[in-house]
Amino acid sequence: MSDHQTESHSPAPMPADPADSVRAEVQREYAAKLVQAELRAQAAQAGIKLSDGFTEYLDASKLLGEDGNPSVEAIGKALEPLKSAEPEFPQIKGMGYYPGPPFRSTPRVSLDVRER
Repeated sequence: MSDHQTESHSPAPMPADPADSVRAEVQREYAAKLVQAELRAQAAQAGIKLSDGFTEYLDASKLLGEDGNPSVEAIGKALEPLKSAEPEFPQIKGMGYYPGPPFRSTPRVSLDVRER
């Protein structure tokens, strides 16, 4: 048998597509902007009003999924404390008729000219 038959001819490994590396770099560059946009969108859907500059203080890397895209679950957990239940109103007087003190009756002024 000749050496020619026993040699395995495997093709040379193909270099990675350069476009893939460019895509990955662009995705890393704009990941924070995507997280901010997703955060604002979810806050608007939940009825949460974010103050100006709120998203600049967040660490966007913690809101990314393993694939590098914004994680809906992580953003939802970040917005959870900002959701408020129905506002609690204090029990106050003045929401009905209370005839006794501490309310003073206002002096009545007669419109009759004879009593002035």
